[in-house]
Amino acid sequence: MKILVINTGSSSLKFRLFDMRGLVRLASGLVERIGEARGRALLRYRTAAENRERTVERSGPITDHGRAMEEMLSLLGEAGLLAHAGELAGIGHRVVHGGEVFHRPVRIDTRVLEAIAELAPLAPLHNPVNLVGIRAAMAQAPDVPQVAVFDTAFHQTLPEHAYLYGLPYRLYEEHRVRRYGFHGTSHGFVSRQAAGFLDRPYGSLNIITLHLGNGASGAAIRGGRCVDTSMGMTPLEGLLMGTRSGDLDPAILLYLAREAGMDSDELDDLLNRQSGLRGLCGDNDMRTVIGRAEQGDGRAALALRIFCHRLKKYIGAYSAVLGRVDCLVFTGGIGENAALVREMACRDLENLGFILDRQRNLHRTEGIRPIHDDASPVRILVVPTNEELEIARQVVEVITPSEVQTS
Repeated sequence: MKILVINTGSSSLKFRLFDMRGLVRLASGLVERIGEARGRALLRYRTAAENRERTVERSGPITDHGRAMEEMLSLLGEAGLLAHAGELAGIGHRVVHGGEVFHRPVRIDTRVLEAIAELAPLAPLHNPVNLVGIRAAMAQAPDVPQVAVFDTAFHQTLPEHAYLYGLPYRLYEEHRVRRYGFHGTSHGFVSRQAAGFLDRPYGSLNIITLHLGNGASGAAIRGGRCVDTSMGMTPLEGLLMGTRSGDLDPAILLYLAREAGMDSDELDDLLNRQSGLRGLCGDNDMRTVIGRAEQGDGRAALALRIFCHRLKKYIGAYSAVLGRVDCLVFTGGIGENAALVREMACRDLENLGFILDRQRNLHRTEGIRPIHDDASPVRILVVPTNEELEIARQVVEVITPSEVQTS
């Protein structure tokens, strides 16, 4: 059973092909610079005969997302991985915002397309582009089930007291102003992986998950249901990120508008693209920030401390929300690879039950790895995320058995 997972950007198309019978990734790739004269298509896959990684790359004009989809299918065909689009059991699409409409993945039809379009004001940079990718895929594979998987869906279990802001209630009623949360596919995936690793029923555990990359978010999960998360109505709220500010006093925006004459577009750019690690020290790559800090760069060291201070605050806050924490999970590019960030985030939290084993934390191995001391009441794990595999798994849950059997 082959499932194709697609993540559409304004000028790019990322994809992965899975054989779900063995949970095997057959290929991954990228079509980028869509709409430019010199586009680029890249495919990576492992050959069956030689059992080695191969990379195929092409360049040339890629006029639109429809052409990008054709290029993707051509590469997969030439690699012998997909004879034609009809060979697919399903196609999964990452859609950023599902609002309050979508609590779970859904089979895409006209009604779903209309609903995603109607939610565009909540994610104006993402939902319209996601729709472009969906329509391009439907044109190339009209008989293949298409499934939308929403970043926000996992967080739709938030209680009212966690998702409402201290604003007039009419703003929620009329404009749906509330916390939605993001990175839900990753938070759901790694929390279930953690439960499996611990050999405990998912519904019996209280878990804090930290998805740390250029975008960063935390989630408090009680018995398999998300009860709080750090990102809000948009992905700007919460933890310090690569280029996003995270939490700040909203009156700062009023002050900058009044005193610095900044308009809404300038403020948007400031908060989303010029702040965070980049704003504090000039670099948004945590590897570079840590390297600079270790060489005595004061600004980089400060940015690192602020990043980890925010993490520690959310770990403490979510410990209070959950009442009892069984497991803390680090994931994402920073969470999986930056031992110093994990150490600084857990430092001095022993009284809350988080006792890190420094040697385990420094030792890198493949897959899930425990980094807690044997005496730690809370299990602390590094769990590699795999959002594409999770999307593929959700596609399989949505498509009917008859479709699977005939694919």
